[in-house]
Amino acid sequence: MTTRASRDQVWRVLSDGWLYPLWVVGATRMRDVDGHWPEPGARLHHSAGVWPAVTDDTTEVLESQPRESLVLRARGWPAGEAEVVVTLADEGEGTRIDLEEDAVRGPGRLMPALARRPLIHVRNRESLRRLVLLAEGRAR
Repeated sequence: MTTRASRDQVWRVLSDGWLYPLWVVGATRMRDVDGHWPEPGARLHHSAGVWPAVTDDTTEVLESQPRESLVLRARGWPAGEAEVVVTLADEGEGTRIDLEEDAVRGPGRLMPALARRPLIHVRNRESLRRLVLLAEGRAR
């Protein structure tokens, strides 16, 4: 997905862990953000679901290249864990944002890839829309 926002502006949203539930579909609230977010090893302590069926879990940074990419291990038990890769690249006067995700552990991994990938794609498309709106809104 492409945005008019610069890579710096998009990275500022990704770097603010407290904004995570505003752009990630399914995340409902933040409980805490490690002070060194988004450096490798840092965690977001979030909740997911709809009240009263809310579960607490974490998302951890596996790799971070400021203004270029962020690799995360998102935990959402009892569904399992996923690896999420966000990449940023200049496109015209804006930024192209790519978001790739796949289940890596737990029950979500039991679903065949051909069945789970379209579901993940729909969810991530909406997450990208939200990320773009935040980056563009903060850029004003």
